[in-house]
Amino acid sequence: MSMENGMNAATFQRLIDEALPFAGDMEMEVVHLSPGNITLRMPCRDNALRPGGTISGPAMMGLADTAMYGLVLSRLPDAAGAVTTSLTINFLQKPAAVDLLAEGQVLKLGRRLAVMEVSLYSVGRPDPVAHVTGTYALPPS
Repeated sequence: MSMENGMNAATFQRLIDEALPFAGDMEMEVVHLSPGNITLRMPCRDNALRPGGTISGPAMMGLADTAMYGLVLSRLPDAAGAVTTSLTINFLQKPAAVDLLAEGQVLKLGRRLAVMEVSLYSVGRPDPVAHVTGTYALPPS
């Protein structure tokens, strides 16, 4: 399947809302999705905060993982069975208690694996709060 036939933003938003309970519960919004690129927004919510008034690591990892899933589907819309095989996150600075943006891209898409990176930003701040790399195993075609 060509890159141009990937899932679009509206379809991925419906998938988040209807079939990805964690992402839906966190009210993640697809800001942009094009083949190999994504921007998601996660509102700052009380259930994502931890002591110290910052966004929790698990919420940040969930945002990044959801972005990576969207990246796979942006290139391979029939790969709904793709699964995370690795996720590495480097927390760079304490995120403010504001909405988070995830900006991601596909680094390599092979027949069996997709390798991606995602940077997380506190809205209104120029420097990333976390850098994430991940690999997804792709279902057989």
